[in-house]
Amino acid sequence: MANTIGIRLEDKNAWERRAPLTPDAVRRVSSEGVEIHVERFSRRTFPDAAYAKAGAILSDDVRDCEMVLGIKEMPEDYFRPGGAYFFFSHTIKGQPYNMDMLRSLVGRGCTLMDYERVTDEEGRRLIFFGRYAGLAGMIDTLWTLGQRLEALGHTTPFAELKPSHEYSDLEAAKAAISRVGERVTTEGLPELLRPTVIGFTGYGHVSRGAQEIFDLLPHVEVEPDRLGEYVEGGDAPGDRLAKVVYREEHLVEPVDPSRPFELQHYYDRGEDYRSRFEPHLRWLTVLVNGIYWAPQYPKLADAGQLKALFAGAERPRLLVVGDITCDVDGSLACTVRDTEPGDPVYIYDPATREAPAGFEGPGLAVMAVSNLPCELPREASETFSEALAPFVPDLARADLAGDLDSAGLPGPIRRATILWRGQFTPEFDYMREYLK
Repeated sequence: MANTIGIRLEDKNAWERRAPLTPDAVRRVSSEGVEIHVERFSRRTFPDAAYAKAGAILSDDVRDCEMVLGIKEMPEDYFRPGGAYFFFSHTIKGQPYNMDMLRSLVGRGCTLMDYERVTDEEGRRLIFFGRYAGLAGMIDTLWTLGQRLEALGHTTPFAELKPSHEYSDLEAAKAAISRVGERVTTEGLPELLRPTVIGFTGYGHVSRGAQEIFDLLPHVEVEPDRLGEYVEGGDAPGDRLAKVVYREEHLVEPVDPSRPFELQHYYDRGEDYRSRFEPHLRWLTVLVNGIYWAPQYPKLADAGQLKALFAGAERPRLLVVGDITCDVDGSLACTVRDTEPGDPVYIYDPATREAPAGFEGPGLAVMAVSNLPCELPREASETFSEALAPFVPDLARADLAGDLDSAGLPGPIRRATILWRGQFTPEFDYMREYLK
């Protein structure tokens, strides 16, 4: 069906309820002459009837639409020959679990556009869920802290928290966090948790979302280079937490000691740097990971460093890792697998590298939910849709059957095009190597 946009149901897991366009957005783009088809889907956070009322055509299968929008990866047998698809493909790093899907798209001569690569001319992302990953991830991380401490025999105000998907909405979750903060202020924290130090890696949308939740708690801010002095000084207050935010220069250093740290050089030549983060592992109570990571960059904490941290006679201070970016075997060796909202936490044992689900056992608790924004589906979808909707009329008008250069795509969408009719576009030609 020429010049039609289809919204696919989400079937990667039972927790996914998000939508790329809300009914309100469908109403707006439909008024511009765009025909929207929506697959019926009872789990979606917006009911089918709301889309029909907004002017969409309800369907059991939108594969005949010229362009299909989704959120998560699509099954490798889903694609029709010559079809066009826009979703988070999670392929640009050569993620092995999605290479069969990528091969299918190539083999069937499909066009693939990826939200992760929709950027302005300065390279800044325009369509993203990052803030909501941070929001949900921090709620879940604080809940994990409470549950892990309970398993170790210590009741704290954090024990009253729930995972984010169990709250009715974001405001209800924030109210619960604020109540915990009030208890921390009036009751104080147990002696064994003083000081309670929460470290955040990164300062982008993910980290800022996580900090937005944390900032509801009473806290002081400590510079990374002063953290050891703060923790070991013995006079940290017990009625507030400590917050530490790590930028790249706090996390890595050049392998060549004569070379000063340069941010752009690090981005371009990550293999010329090594982690300098290990000393901070012994001072943190919780590590919230929100950085972008790729294989050319050093690991922040490898398996040997974590094993050494937990090898002593006394339990180390580090209790919880909230790995919001969730790169399996990526920047943190303890992220040995991802999880889902119904079973979100495992205990990583650095001595054995085993990771049983739950909160019991030796090691540290790891929260590694791979699709955190789905725990706040309505708010996340509304923000995402507002960013995507302005591009939809151009997508509907684009000539997807001709050459890429003459297709009429706006610059941000052109930059997000990984495959054009089964061929890698120049920026993504390196991905050919992943399919060998």
